[in-house]
Amino acid sequence: MNQQYDVVIVGAGFTGLTAGLALSRAGRKVLVVESDAHPGGLAGTFQFRDGVTIEKFYHHWFNNDEYVPELVKELGLENEIVTLPSRTGMYFNGKMWRLSTPFDLLKFSPLSLIDRIRLGLLVFKVRKIKDWRQIEHLTIREWLEPLCGKTVYRVVWQPLIDAKFSVFADAVNAVWFWKKLVLRGSTRDKQGGEQLAYFRGGFGRLAKAMSDEIVKLGGEVRYNVRATGVKAANGNIEALQLGEEQVTGRQYLFTPAFPVIANLLDGVADQAWTNSLRRVNYLGNMCLVLEMDRSLSDTYWLNVNDPGFPFVGVIEHTNFDPPANYGGNHIVFLSRYIATADPVWKYGDDQYLEYALEHLKRMFPDMQRSWIKEFRLWRADYAQPVTERDYSKYVPGRGTPFANALISTMAHIYPEDRGTNYAIREGKDVAVEMDRALGGIRAL
Repeated sequence: MNQQYDVVIVGAGFTGLTAGLALSRAGRKVLVVESDAHPGGLAGTFQFRDGVTIEKFYHHWFNNDEYVPELVKELGLENEIVTLPSRTGMYFNGKMWRLSTPFDLLKFSPLSLIDRIRLGLLVFKVRKIKDWRQIEHLTIREWLEPLCGKTVYRVVWQPLIDAKFSVFADAVNAVWFWKKLVLRGSTRDKQGGEQLAYFRGGFGRLAKAMSDEIVKLGGEVRYNVRATGVKAANGNIEALQLGEEQVTGRQYLFTPAFPVIANLLDGVADQAWTNSLRRVNYLGNMCLVLEMDRSLSDTYWLNVNDPGFPFVGVIEHTNFDPPANYGGNHIVFLSRYIATADPVWKYGDDQYLEYALEHLKRMFPDMQRSWIKEFRLWRADYAQPVTERDYSKYVPGRGTPFANALISTMAHIYPEDRGTNYAIREGKDVAVEMDRALGGIRAL
């Protein structure tokens, strides 16, 4: 069987769904194929046995994000947005420290008064940089230590960067951190607090609304369908192979991680180009989601700065969106960015839980295994692209060796870090480009 579409999109994450929705609204016949059983990609949701729905990997957006709320409004779902104050903190030297406001920072005694002032002034120093290209050749350490001092870097930033980037911690360029500080600094209110936003029922519910709208407009979204290869000739893709089935489109869009695209197009695309995709390194993520009968703390986002702790933080989601929305349960995420060659990556679910509990009990000595009603462990092989020195000079663009195919992935979200808000931006931009190639005459 062979079917013809205007656009065939591989991947029902937020980039693929946004592009599919925009093109469907422009009157294009769209097919989106997704290997998972549900839409949303890394922002997809799951259900515990009692019906509680939550993301596989923690998610929220910031009050200065514009593309998510814009999309939600387009779908008529703006009443489903909840905006709440965040409570952040740090675990250091066996103690919890509140770090939600400038006043909290002044009480952070592990740093001297001078170093606390240096830390507080860092955002203002960072804002003076207007062109990120001038620091792209530097690593985070090379750029940050002269700005805030070695002690501030060692106590506050190095543990978080090590936890985030694992074996690549000393390779990531300064732009990644610069953009984080600039964006986060602009989310603060007059009192120095931070407001975060969430979509009721989870981001997977938003992804499902997008998928439903594509179908309503005459498109198709297929799940549990894996692209296995392409047929190409004369510089064009002629068909996408879906197991035994072939589908054909006038244009094709590939949104998975670069290595997945490279494997899919091996043998038909220029090898130098597929090698350029593989040049970008990635880290995997193991995310342990706990459904508990009680809370661990009153902090939403607890950064862990004690050496040897394997998680980037303890994210207690129900200190942000209250337990009443989750059947009275408390939801905790333990996220670890990890090289997939690490032996821990191969741990079984129960083995990984015991491994995690050993570390959690260092922070929460009273914690018992019996507090956990249910848990799930989720893995993503390509959770975080690694933006090394001069990343903009070697990361491939959207173009491919095929005249009728583009790629748009989380690795293209730069200088910002990958995230749902910017995935939507990329999806809209690539949709305009594809519609133009199809003969479109108006802006989407």
